[in-house]
Amino acid sequence: MRFLLSNHKEKQMKTTQVMLIMVLVVLGTLPSVYAIPSVEIIMEKTTYNYCEKLFYTLKVSEITGDPAILHITDQAGKGSSAIPIPISNLETPIPSVMPFEAEIFPPGKYTLDVEYSGGKDTISFDLLDSENVCISTVMKQFAFSWLNNQISDGFFIDAINKFVDKKVISIPDNISEKNLQDIHIPIWVKNVVAWWLEEKISDGEAAKAIQYLINKEIIVI
Repeated sequence: MRFLLSNHKEKQMKTTQVMLIMVLVVLGTLPSVYAIPSVEIIMEKTTYNYCEKLFYTLKVSEITGDPAILHITDQAGKGSSAIPIPISNLETPIPSVMPFEAEIFPPGKYTLDVEYSGGKDTISFDLLDSENVCISTVMKQFAFSWLNNQISDGFFIDAINKFVDKKVISIPDNISEKNLQDIHIPIWVKNVVAWWLEEKISDGEAAKAIQYLINKEIIVI
């Protein structure tokens, strides 16, 4: 009788163990419904100079269908509006279209804050007050239009006079609306501007070339 009872208890224990193992296996295969997806900002570097472009990657643990929401804040506490970023891959590279310009971005520490399906991450980078020569990105549209003969030589030079820092390219004071049509730029100079638009030469190199041509009166103003 004792043997039968002992055998019965042993069978119960084994059955219980088997059931526990089965429950653990099943739980292990089920998705973690209540787990918050993680998100991480991976920076290419944490120090930038003027004329450089911000580049970072958003890395998430799973695709939820939600966008990542990004905010950029400067050291004065001035923040950008919410920037939605579609997430369709576990890693999403985010290259900036515009470089850092002194007229828009003051030097100092900047913070990136991202939120994605409940997950959050924060990272900072420093923008240095470098001596890099930068040409405003506004000029790229004028340059493109000039290359395609949509604006005149004079209008292109007038745009440089208005939108490029005088320390970068200095245009003679005698330029005015009356003499814009008299301004002449040799057609081969378009090669220099095209190289600049294609980023084959830097802002500084393009500015030096244009300034040299103006000083030597090859560009007639």
